[in-house]
Amino acid sequence: MAVPFRKVSKTRRNMRRTHYKITANGLVECTNCGAKIRPHRACPKCGFYKGVDTSKKVETKVTEEKAPKKAKTSKKTEE
Repeated sequence: MAVPFRKVSKTRRNMRRTHYKITANGLVECTNCGAKIRPHRACPKCGFYKGVDTSKKVETKVTEEKAPKKAKTSKKTEE
């Protein structure tokens, strides 16, 4: 198994790690309300995306409550 010949100094280690940094997410302004949002997403405040109102296009399914099914009775239980 390979083992380092010498200890890596703190300076050399830190110089190698200078590129390991977190970058902030890019934000853009909503064209409708001006809120800061992530790019290529609908605005959570006003529902617009590229000048089109998406809240009208996205509809939620409304489930109607069905009446309970009648129990099937067989001829044997009727007698």
